[in-house]
Amino acid sequence: MLSWCCLWTAVAWCVRATEVLPRLTATASNSSSNPPLHWAYRPPQTLIPPSPRNAAWARSPVDRFIFQQLEESGLTPAPDADPVTLVRRIYFDLIGLPPSPEVIESLGHAVHPEATAQLIDRLLASPAFGERWGRHWLDVVRFGESVTLRGLVFTEAWRYRDYVIDAFNQDRPFDQFIREQIAGDLLTSDDLAVRRQQIIATTFLALGNTVLEEQDKEQLRMDVVDEQLDTIGKAFLAQTLGCARCHDHKFDPIPTSDYYALAGILRNTTTITNANVSGWLELPLPVEPEQEKIYREHEAKLAPLQAEISAAKNLAKASPSNRFGSKGSTDFVPQVVRATELPGLVVDSAQAKSVGAWTRSIFSGHYIGDGFWHDGNTDKGGKTLTFQPDIREPGRYEVRLAYVPAPNRATNVPVTVFHADGETTLPINQQETPPIDRRFVSLGVFRFEANGFGYVLIANGGTTAYVTADAVQLLPVEGTAAGSTALKSREVRIDPPPNSQPDPGKLQALEAQLKNLEETGPRRPRSMAVRDADRIEDTFIHRGGSVHRLGARVPRGFLQVATRLPVPAFSDRQSGRRELADWIAARENPLTARVIVNRVWHWLFGVGLVRTTDNFGTQGETPSHPELLDYLAQEFMSRGWSIKQLVREIMLSRVYQLGGKLELSASHGTRGSMERDPENRLLGHSNRRRLNAECLRDALLQISGELVDERGGRSFQRTLAADYGFRYLENRRSVYVPAFRNSLPEIFEVFDFADPSMVVGARNTSTVVSQALFFLNHPFVRTQASAAAKRLLAETKSQADPSIRIRRAYLRVLGRVPTAGEIALAQKVLDTALEPEEAWVDIIQALFASADFRYLN
Repeated sequence: MLSWCCLWTAVAWCVRATEVLPRLTATASNSSSNPPLHWAYRPPQTLIPPSPRNAAWARSPVDRFIFQQLEESGLTPAPDADPVTLVRRIYFDLIGLPPSPEVIESLGHAVHPEATAQLIDRLLASPAFGERWGRHWLDVVRFGESVTLRGLVFTEAWRYRDYVIDAFNQDRPFDQFIREQIAGDLLTSDDLAVRRQQIIATTFLALGNTVLEEQDKEQLRMDVVDEQLDTIGKAFLAQTLGCARCHDHKFDPIPTSDYYALAGILRNTTTITNANVSGWLELPLPVEPEQEKIYREHEAKLAPLQAEISAAKNLAKASPSNRFGSKGSTDFVPQVVRATELPGLVVDSAQAKSVGAWTRSIFSGHYIGDGFWHDGNTDKGGKTLTFQPDIREPGRYEVRLAYVPAPNRATNVPVTVFHADGETTLPINQQETPPIDRRFVSLGVFRFEANGFGYVLIANGGTTAYVTADAVQLLPVEGTAAGSTALKSREVRIDPPPNSQPDPGKLQALEAQLKNLEETGPRRPRSMAVRDADRIEDTFIHRGGSVHRLGARVPRGFLQVATRLPVPAFSDRQSGRRELADWIAARENPLTARVIVNRVWHWLFGVGLVRTTDNFGTQGETPSHPELLDYLAQEFMSRGWSIKQLVREIMLSRVYQLGGKLELSASHGTRGSMERDPENRLLGHSNRRRLNAECLRDALLQISGELVDERGGRSFQRTLAADYGFRYLENRRSVYVPAFRNSLPEIFEVFDFADPSMVVGARNTSTVVSQALFFLNHPFVRTQASAAAKRLLAETKSQADPSIRIRRAYLRVLGRVPTAGEIALAQKVLDTALEPEEAWVDIIQALFASADFRYLN
């Protein structure tokens, strides 16, 4: 069935391609054996804007590309938007807030090109620009401040949100913006503020909605890498890289080897901490030397208290009620011993030779040396540990294995002793407490030659639960050459020191004292971030995407189809993220500039030149204006990758400023565009767009006078552990509302807020009855209508004529003056009202509920 589905998809694509691709793909090769490269993988062309017949219509190079295609299609564009409509459009597009009545009245009669440019420049310089446009980018990078399972909260993710807002306000070059998010921790700067922002930027990689409960930690590691690759691919390159995790991409030229070349880079990056429920990294941020001294002094005060608490907890763990195992005496105390304290030849787990990824643990508190190994219950059949003792005296030795028992251990661990007479394999039940000193189980007595090949091998093949290994001990048997010169075997019994019973009350008091010091003392700033792994290596192809079925090793690298320069040599001391960031941000990359230019166009027009903003592959849409896309991409890079300059150029074009009332434009020929271009792909008129959830909420608060102008910083208490049931009650701008994956505000859910677990380049725009009902019934809307009514009455208390108040209400809420019929209807409501003030609340709420409030024309 899957094959047939793929076949029909391919057929459908081929049919579509025959309609739209000939004009777009005429280039590189005419050979049937070497078909033209897909448009997105070819370098953007350097183009001169065309010269349409009606060149006077164009105000910018952008217009010349647009008008040429309209001319070729026999269409005439709509007239310019009226000044009031244009001012409201510019305000919401640039800062996400409505213009005041004063602005509308001052600019709403006629907006000349010079005045329009001044207005755009003023709003581009406003700090509200970063709040509006930063939110666009947060959609793309799946910004969320919690994980779905357990609702665990990312307490430091807000720093990344502020970093993004600042980057847009400062017009940080987009290529630098890319490098900081992918490899900021690997960049350098003598400027402390810049160094902080570089570290904070890497939060981008850590924001995924990870299943932290995954017990197969190798699987979890690759799931994190896959999510990061999927996000990087879609956000910066508009490529669906994740499709190549299990097999070569079905449609795009992305082989599995390319996927694992990229995965090898990110697999060398530490993003999470392993535990039963894994966590994320929160790394300290650099501070001024004076501040660093304060933090160090405070941490020095905490250290002895923390040590005392740790000792008290260890004592509690060692108390009779916490002693593990059912065999032997009841006063046995778990304890760590050095290998040198034990008799015979002891090979600690730290000296064992490992195959596969074993995990070191100290959880039990009862082990030899510096911990023990466990296999993570993963890659069964792919992991072994070899314990090889240095045998200098031939003879017979009793061989013992030390392991850490628990109910979740395997019952059939294969342990093989390689001795002078062959090899012997025994199954060990590691759920049972070892009978010797609660540490060892005897594997038998075997003969070994001096400096021979004797060793003990522990494997995890055939097991279905955790396998552990702590040490191997060889004890010489009396009466042999070895036994005559070595220590004899002995049982070890460790008793607790006298007067060592734990005091729970004292422990609670110590913890309370520590908590008070931590909360009242200076707190070192930290950021959710990533860092390079301790061990740098290439990875293997995972056959079928399975971490337990490894194929060929793949050197780190990039997408071959989008690589124009030689692949750099990767260091064995760094992950390769810096090289990855340079490759993505390079002018020679055919995808990056096109993708962000298309996103900016989408954010201004409601639809991109390529409508599939996150997919420029063969299954995505083709550009409606490919030459314009290439022109803007080249201009964008040549002007220093400036988002603000790109926004300004597009907004000053005539096509951005067109009207959309086609019914009034029949004499100009735009009526025909409804028939010839029903989706307005040729941009003969403006698209009517619904305001998104944040603009609606912020507009309600701005109109009511309740919007709190407070920028940046934490939006919830540091001590908040889970997001379930959380309600945000502050009236700050919506970009500061916590993006909790389990508890978004109702207005966000009703009005298609971006899914914070996915890359969302283009939000859904639904039209459902719940949206109208929200404005009619929700207490938040009624509260803002009431505040707006009070504000209106206070501002117009000297005006006796109700029509003046009605006019101001329309200007403030809808950004336009009311019609005569609307004034008459509002007057009727006032005339029949028993409580005039409540009538004004009703009028304003009705305006909130109108389509004119929700939409931009």
